[in-house]
Amino acid sequence: MAKLLNIQSSMFQAGGQTSQLATKYVQNWKMNNPNGEVVQRDLAAHPIPHLDLDRFQAFTTPAEQRTSEQQAVADFSDKLIEEISSADVLVLGVPMYNFAIPSTLHTYFDHIARAGITFRYTANGPEGLLENKKAIIFIARGGYYGDDHAQSAFLRQFLGFVGITDVEFVYIEGLATGDEAKEKAVTAANERICELA
Repeated sequence: MAKLLNIQSSMFQAGGQTSQLATKYVQNWKMNNPNGEVVQRDLAAHPIPHLDLDRFQAFTTPAEQRTSEQQAVADFSDKLIEEISSADVLVLGVPMYNFAIPSTLHTYFDHIARAGITFRYTANGPEGLLENKKAIIFIARGGYYGDDHAQSAFLRQFLGFVGITDVEFVYIEGLATGDEAKEKAVTAANERICELA
């Protein structure tokens, strides 16, 4: 059975542009995969704690040496990793905040980047362990930045680091430049969703 993991990071939750586009894609995916499973994770509604020293040490402490508090931290991270590792398709709604991804999404990444679990170091460099997945990323921006931007590069680099190299970006840009530009961008993004689905 096919499985899709939908990760939303807009502070506006379901009302955000990226959330709406991702939701439309998921609806189309469900029509084409009627027996498929969809897992939703809204990082604005249910934020993940920022990585601090105690959490990092919980990840790196051998399981048999963890305290109960450390084990609870590791268990939460393991749950997030199980969600993404069991998914065939990853759909991310990613608005641009101050030229970057939302901090809630970065924190999510901090909890799934675990050495020996989602990636490993080799003599030839790091090797991602989350393979055979497709990621579709919906990005909303107030201005025009295109694909050659640090935000896109970071997402591509991080996903590749954990083994997800089949990545498709759908941009909706110019949202702050006027109603006509916004309408045009939304229409183009919706057309791309139909093509992808």
